[in-house]
Amino acid sequence: MNRREFLKTAGVGAAAFAALPNIGITWADVPSRQGKIIKDRKINMACIGIGGKGSSDVRSVSGENIVALCDVDLGRGKGSFKSHPNAKQYKDFRKMLIELDDQIDAVTVSTPDHMHFPAAMMAVKMGKHVFVQKPMTHTVEEARVLTEAARKHKVATQMGIQGHSGDGIRRMREWMAVKAIGDVKELHIWTNRPIWPQGVKEPLPKAEIPANLDWNLWQGVAPEREYGRGYLPFNWRGWWDYGCGALGDIGCHALDCAFDVLKLGSPESVEAVSDQINDQTGPKWSIVTYQFGATKDRGPIKLVWYDGNKKPERPKDLEDNRKIPGGIGGQLWYGTEGTIMVSDVYCASSRIIPEAKMQDFIKNRMPEKTEKKSVGHVREWLDAIRGGAPAGANFDFAGPLSEMVLLGNLAVRTGKKVEWDAENLKCTNLPEANKFVRKDYRVY
Repeated sequence: MNRREFLKTAGVGAAAFAALPNIGITWADVPSRQGKIIKDRKINMACIGIGGKGSSDVRSVSGENIVALCDVDLGRGKGSFKSHPNAKQYKDFRKMLIELDDQIDAVTVSTPDHMHFPAAMMAVKMGKHVFVQKPMTHTVEEARVLTEAARKHKVATQMGIQGHSGDGIRRMREWMAVKAIGDVKELHIWTNRPIWPQGVKEPLPKAEIPANLDWNLWQGVAPEREYGRGYLPFNWRGWWDYGCGALGDIGCHALDCAFDVLKLGSPESVEAVSDQINDQTGPKWSIVTYQFGATKDRGPIKLVWYDGNKKPERPKDLEDNRKIPGGIGGQLWYGTEGTIMVSDVYCASSRIIPEAKMQDFIKNRMPEKTEKKSVGHVREWLDAIRGGAPAGANFDFAGPLSEMVLLGNLAVRTGKKVEWDAENLKCTNLPEANKFVRKDYRVY
């Protein structure tokens, strides 16, 4: 089924998506409406996934009116429940959205990756404004469908990549505008992720389900399996049924700046090497090479992603007493007239190398700061709900970024070069890779 046939069959919002039967309704029964601008009062907020990272997302909107909190693990959500005793408590976001439909204006989604799309898609179709953690979705196709649905339903959106609202990306836009290193030709971006188990070839041994956890709801649309100690609360990131590996965890952060500043768009091809391929978890390390075609504003660009503590060759311009950054991430931007080294995932520490060349740039060519400072990543979204400008990482930006990032996993999972037709969401040279573009959904 090609993209046009898919959207025609499912409708924008995937009408055939069977994720709601346990509350006695079908997807077609979910109300379909457009978002409303909220002025002159606090925004009525519901939060899905309220432990771990979700707890900080709850705190980030706590100045609004928190009407409902939802988590499949009542124990893990205990802190957020305690902080908002007047909010109604739920384990099933579907039930929450239906029962409190007229009381909810906006929703945060901070679940494991495999449940981003089901929760966000239902909220979007109902006209709720949505903030969703990265990666926006679990599959490439989900990112495309959710982006188009948000546009159709006119809701304010934002993906949780806080670096997009930082000063680093703004300075890099200004630097590239004056061609600080000429024309960028090649990028190398790396991370120490995964910091959770990967390279695991078999499901975990069966174990007793914790009393506070609804394992069926946690699995959601993923294929059913026995509960095992080690999937929760964090290591799910490495399991393909639930997470997106190192690329899903850090890629949307680390690749954000380059994707935005260089207007990368969709790659023409992606290929990967790794330590192993299996259908349960991601590899212990991988090196993924993206090739982006030329546009009217720039030439072709090669981008190489490294995870599992793999790193590129040491740049020739780097002084002997300096090291390539380690830890969560680093970057090298190679241009026709120089090199930029970055020692973080948000491009907040960008420096031309060697330092003498950086000092010369500061003295003679450094542009003025012209970009307006962000009011804050979550505040951008809240302001958009109130009728302000769209948030910087709204789904029109975050959707294509997520597609690009997740395409790397197609190459990782096949171990072969993937030639990509972005318009039709199709691998043109490798039919077997197309099964990873989309997925089947368990009815739960």
